[in-house]
Amino acid sequence: MLRDAAGIALTSGAYAVSCGAICTAAGLTVPQTMALSLLMFTGASQFAIAGVIGSGGAPLAGAVVAVLLGGRNALYGLRLASLLRVRGARKALAAHLVIDETTAMAVVREDERAGRLGFWATGFALFVMWGLGNLLGALGAQVLPEPEVLGMDVAAPAAFLALLAPRMRGGTPWAAAVLASGTALIATPLLPAGVPVLLAGAAVAVLALFLRRAAAPSAEESR
Repeated sequence: MLRDAAGIALTSGAYAVSCGAICTAAGLTVPQTMALSLLMFTGASQFAIAGVIGSGGAPLAGAVVAVLLGGRNALYGLRLASLLRVRGARKALAAHLVIDETTAMAVVREDERAGRLGFWATGFALFVMWGLGNLLGALGAQVLPEPEVLGMDVAAPAAFLALLAPRMRGGTPWAAAVLASGTALIATPLLPAGVPVLLAGAAVAVLALFLRRAAAPSAEESR
């Protein structure tokens, strides 16, 4: 388990180098990049806020997008609360470490003790390597005259696609993906940067409500 945690941390650390470089290329300073890394500690949100700011969007729009993306971690927390059983300051620390990787390492274990060990080992290792990777990327981008010419801006969308690919099973995920991407493509030329992403998320939320209501009669009939 500790070997798996170390492997995840090393892989994410290498990935964090591009994140730090992208943040710097977007106009953030090294201290700002490190503040995002340490305080936000969720790669998708960090990439999102850097992407919005880098494309000329307002920092507030980037922050809203980052919060929406990080909202899934609250759902992870509901699942992990009964497993971790933490109180006080440890509860705040655990909440900060609730991300995709730590959740996956915790919930797949049949034994609760092993699940808790997987969560804490992955969380601490990943936190350290993510911070070091961001620092290395941010400092490295400082010495490059035009870091954006390296094409590092494609890392964020490529990472999102890698995260989504395992979940694209069945018609509902594809319907949500087509609706979100279509909404974003139509809105991008018309609205400020960051707003099309929010609009796409709202469209998917409406679709989810519609599908839930459509499925409700079927559930009642089956009783």
